[in-house]
Amino acid sequence: MKKKQKREVDSGSLSFLDVICCGFGAVILLLVLTKIFEPIRLEESHFELEGLISRYEQELEEVIEEIELVQQEIIDTTNKVELDQLQITELQDQLVRIRADFLATQDDAEESSDLAGKLALAKQRLTEEMQRLLSDYKPDPEDYVVGGIPVDSEYIIFIIDTSGSMQRYAWPRVQQQIRETLEVYPEVKGIQVFNDMGEYMFKSYRNEWIPDSQARREAIIDGLKNWTAFSNSSPREGIIEAIRSYYDPDKKISLYVYSDDFASGSINAVVREVDRRNKLDEDGQRRVRIHAVAFPVYYEVTNGELLSSARFAILMRALCQRNGGTFVALPSLRG
Repeated sequence: MKKKQKREVDSGSLSFLDVICCGFGAVILLLVLTKIFEPIRLEESHFELEGLISRYEQELEEVIEEIELVQQEIIDTTNKVELDQLQITELQDQLVRIRADFLATQDDAEESSDLAGKLALAKQRLTEEMQRLLSDYKPDPEDYVVGGIPVDSEYIIFIIDTSGSMQRYAWPRVQQQIRETLEVYPEVKGIQVFNDMGEYMFKSYRNEWIPDSQARREAIIDGLKNWTAFSNSSPREGIIEAIRSYYDPDKKISLYVYSDDFASGSINAVVREVDRRNKLDEDGQRRVRIHAVAFPVYYEVTNGELLSSARFAILMRALCQRNGGTFVALPSLRG
């Protein structure tokens, strides 16, 4: 009986060992299988990452394309806005031209009927000093007029538009006009030269008169050849500077304004400001006479379109009429 029990114990121990061995064997088999399939998983992960990167790159390209489309739309919109603004500017210029033509049409009938009377009123009587200066000079009576403008003052101031349009298209004619004006005056007490911004050609003579001499006249003509001072295409500043700095109730002064344009500003405001500064004398005459010569730059260059040059004509016709001067529009840029 005792032997039989011992045999049963041994059989149970063997079963336990078998189970333990099988367990260890299973663990080892799992480890072996894991090591075998691990490179396959890594390779699969690598392929997945490559696919993910490729998808992201494609999405990035789509985003970049969308950004480029948006940028192109912005550029197109900006160009359209600029084109619309240009069209608005052109329409405004056409409106100014139409208004100028309308005003000119209204004035033509009246001016044609009393043109002789206006020219007679524009003339000044020579002072005793001018009579002394001209005592030895016997020109033809017509020589007292340059382009329809009387030249009988003791002091003269040239106000010249130095804008790009004048420099490019009218500069030789400007020099010719100024030379002719100086030639008609045999002698004056003083000369001065500004641009339309009120900038002096000869800064050393600021607030002073340039003494008249043949050498200084030649210096003025020579200075015009390379004078490129900044201009805003408005004669207002030059006219106001001339009257403010040189107005004298005891002097007879003439301003000569040479321009092709009045680009911006109020015509009525300029007329009122000049009236306030250029005071009437005891005879009811203004001491500073204003003449103007209009150059047909825009008219010739743009094949008949007056544009903002019509505003210059309206302004200067009003100033010349109110300040004892004459307005002349040149028919051509060619002398």
